[in-house]
Amino acid sequence: MERLDDFRYQIPRTHKQCMRTDALIFADAKMIESIKRDNAPEQAANVACLPGIVGKSYAMPDIHWGYGFPIGGVAAFDTAEGVISPGGIGYDVNCGVRLVRTDLTATDIQSKVKSLIDAIFNNVPSGVGEKGKLRLSMSDIDDVLERGAEWAVSKGYGWDQDLVSCEENGRMKSADSSKVDLKAKQRGAPQLGTLGGGNHFLEIQRVDEIYDKDAANAFGLTHEGQITVSIHSGSRGCGHQIASDYIRVMERTVKKYQIAVPDRQLACAPVTSGEGEDCFAAMSAAANYAWANRQIILHWLRESFEHALGEKAEALGMSLVYDVAHNICKRERHDVDGKSMEVYVHRKGATRAFDSSRQEVPAEYRSFGQPVLIPGDMGSASYVLAGTAAAMKETFGSTCHGAGRQMSRTAATKRFTAKEVVASLQKKGIYVRAASKDGVVEEAPGAYKDVDDVVNITHGAGISRLVARLKPMGVMKG
Repeated sequence: MERLDDFRYQIPRTHKQCMRTDALIFADAKMIESIKRDNAPEQAANVACLPGIVGKSYAMPDIHWGYGFPIGGVAAFDTAEGVISPGGIGYDVNCGVRLVRTDLTATDIQSKVKSLIDAIFNNVPSGVGEKGKLRLSMSDIDDVLERGAEWAVSKGYGWDQDLVSCEENGRMKSADSSKVDLKAKQRGAPQLGTLGGGNHFLEIQRVDEIYDKDAANAFGLTHEGQITVSIHSGSRGCGHQIASDYIRVMERTVKKYQIAVPDRQLACAPVTSGEGEDCFAAMSAAANYAWANRQIILHWLRESFEHALGEKAEALGMSLVYDVAHNICKRERHDVDGKSMEVYVHRKGATRAFDSSRQEVPAEYRSFGQPVLIPGDMGSASYVLAGTAAAMKETFGSTCHGAGRQMSRTAATKRFTAKEVVASLQKKGIYVRAASKDGVVEEAPGAYKDVDDVVNITHGAGISRLVARLKPMGVMKG
């Protein structure tokens, strides 16, 4: 591993005979030591062995061990010679974050945080395997998979403006529900509009510090003390089943096309093959499910605020700032070695960070770049950043996605107790309501890296820039 500068470490392609390019890790001297204790750097090197890779294999400072690809990994592949790998997307397809701003201040709700979180907890189903309040037919679930958040808004779950404030406007048109197996649809139908378990959360926050006033104002974050709400959820059992199904397909396909991979979890298919096209269409459908899921949760969030505060969501200024995906594969156009070309960008535990030059960024934000939403652990902070030209040039418009685990869930359950975690958060003035004790212990703040360090590295490296910091006041966990 070679240190290139204060924020970049490189694994040269000579590290392994199969490597077709270098692997680049964004980290500082402190962070790289914890990264080295994980096997994730070796996974970043393995990704560099895949056919048709364009540019480098990238790893963000929140990198940690994952299935095949490291979590925090980014890689782009040529549309003619490249591959698509479910391991480069993850089991929770389009796990992502949406941020809601309000006209409320911390003073307005200080005494009402508990009642707000309790109202949300009662209105938004949560927990592993939890079923939702909707009852969908198979034709309904096909529509969800094809249309995403657009379907939810058409059914009255949200506002038309919400779609403008979503990556891809909440819908990947490359989706094809016919490429999704019946079992995935059956798992997804009863779970739409549910938060889920694991690291998923819904969090009431206050704007703690603003670093870029112009960008923050454009994003609707106008002053310190302003109340925001973050929603972190994904594609639930539907996306997990789709990922599982296509991992099995790829395990056969990699043999069929005689693709050599250094790790069987990197099983993949040529993007031009039938299997590759089917996988992309199904993964796009899973992404649409996740956008519809977060859209419905947003609708019920607004209802909860209305019920608890006695005012309409419109009067409370509860507009969507943005929604970003963390686990996804997208066909995008980028400049590579001075040439404009389309590539399949895999972002696994990484966030799109497009700059002001891209038409994909909503017009109202385009002067400042795409909003980038980075959640931390429930005891620290979350961040709003903006995309940069440097990210477009170096990382296919990508940056980090969160704090990143430094301790496994199993290790966390041995180290912490729910009582201890809740008590420590209460001392910080943070109210927590969880569907299970496991959900609290596994997501204990001590299980994560310092999110301040993570975002400072991405800001220092120039692949996203700081806009605002948000501090938690109340948290709902699955």
